[in-house]
Amino acid sequence: MKLAEINIYRMTHIKNIPHIIKYGITHKDSPFANNEFITIGDISLIDTRSTKVVSVDNGNYLNFNAPTITLGDYIPFYFGVKMPMLYVMQNGGNFVERATPAKDIIYLACPLSRVIELGNDYYFSDGHGTDSLTTFYDKRKIKELPTIVDWDAIRASYWGGQENLNLKRKKQAEFLVSNDLPSNIIRGFGCYNQDAKDKLINLGIDDEKIKIIPKAYY
Repeated sequence: MKLAEINIYRMTHIKNIPHIIKYGITHKDSPFANNEFITIGDISLIDTRSTKVVSVDNGNYLNFNAPTITLGDYIPFYFGVKMPMLYVMQNGGNFVERATPAKDIIYLACPLSRVIELGNDYYFSDGHGTDSLTTFYDKRKIKELPTIVDWDAIRASYWGGQENLNLKRKKQAEFLVSNDLPSNIIRGFGCYNQDAKDKLINLGIDDEKIKIIPKAYY
């Protein structure tokens, strides 16, 4: 896997798409933030991330002076699709306010290389951001990202059970971006079915940028 071949993914409700087309993928504290943003994730996890401080030690676990960041200060992306959180989004449970039908969940795919070129601060991890076993890295390690991230875990179709807890953690490796991303950085829009695709086309998205990928949903 090469950096130029990697996409990063963010899930959002289809009703957020018009704002994204106009203003891009915005941070919650951005002056261009969507005041009518529809949240589909776990509210308790979002609250936890708003104050969760992590050490960016680049794998040097004995560096007690490593800089720290707060997860909630960044826009999080995954390196793959069909993540554990998606199951809760679709079915409800935990602290998800309501279940969201697959047809209303859209994947935003952005080429990692272009995100890097924008010059925003960014960090990445080898697992779920709030897990104590996860290591965080800064841009000095970006060329090593393809070997740090566990692609077998990210592509794994099964992650349940106590025996797979670390696989589940690694499957949810993250890429964190500090500022808003312009809409033209979005390479493609993934959706569940033709109905969702038709809605995206009606919102002004080019047909060739939309891919129906039911296997990316539960």
